[in-house]
Amino acid sequence: MSIPPKDLVSLADDVPEDDEDERPACVLAFNANDPSGAGGLAGDILAVASVGGHALAVATGTYVRDSAKIFEFFALDEDAVAEQARVVLEDVPVDAIKVGFAGTPANLGAIAEIAADYDDLPLIAYMPDLSWWSEDEIDAYHDAFRELLLPQTTVLVGNHGTLWRWLLPDWQNQRSPTARDIARAAGESGVPYTLVTGIPLPEQFVENSLCSPQAVLATAKFELFDAVFSGAGDTVTASLTALIANGSDLGEACGEALHYLDRSLDGGFRPGMGNVLPDRLFWAQPEDDEEEQEKASADINQALERFVMPPPDTQH
Repeated sequence: MSIPPKDLVSLADDVPEDDEDERPACVLAFNANDPSGAGGLAGDILAVASVGGHALAVATGTYVRDSAKIFEFFALDEDAVAEQARVVLEDVPVDAIKVGFAGTPANLGAIAEIAADYDDLPLIAYMPDLSWWSEDEIDAYHDAFRELLLPQTTVLVGNHGTLWRWLLPDWQNQRSPTARDIARAAGESGVPYTLVTGIPLPEQFVENSLCSPQAVLATAKFELFDAVFSGAGDTVTASLTALIANGSDLGEACGEALHYLDRSLDGGFRPGMGNVLPDRLFWAQPEDDEEEQEKASADINQALERFVMPPPDTQH
């Protein structure tokens, strides 16, 4: 079953049929400008284009950062964010919405209003690591995200540790929360699907799990790279959004997005003195071992081949 089973014809009544068939899927991406290119809008644009989409980039502000860390963030006000999005929405038939770092609770409110007005579109939301921010700013952002955006979210994406600290701050069990525990917590705010990444496993492996509040729907295991990366979360979220926008069902889209992330990290590069960045254009480089790459893709597809998609129940 595809996500979402929505009819987009009403958004494209004025588009000639031939032009509509030929255009790439369009993703409305809300995110911050990232001058280092680690993530943010620069990462979204490359990842969306790499899997066959067209990014409509809406800036929520700009980081002051290098490839190692974030020093500051300057936010645009909510009217500027909303106007950017609404003008392009009136012009271009959008197939999916990706939300990265919105910057302020007010901007989250503006995005939530737009999502409510276009509630037939899937919304894939990413919660980044905000440890560089002050505690008060983090709490205000988390509260606004939970109250305003989660009820509009089709798929929530985030690292295991980040989602744990946010959604289960009072976790008392001696064991770490599972991906399903986190999905259940997100489900209390209306999120039907959660992709939890970076779940620690023994022997230098991590697991990524797609869950509903009721069940683990699919998992994929990867070996850890011996490097510190910036931008991995935006990469997998943007590619997942574009794949869903292109009509892939959620299981297939998750498998392909995780494989795209793995290949991007495998080809990662260090442009400065800081962290390694994903090479989102790895596919444009000369291929050294096509058989090995095809085998890696087949392994992920096999892990997800028995995936069955329950009907979506997003509370728009």
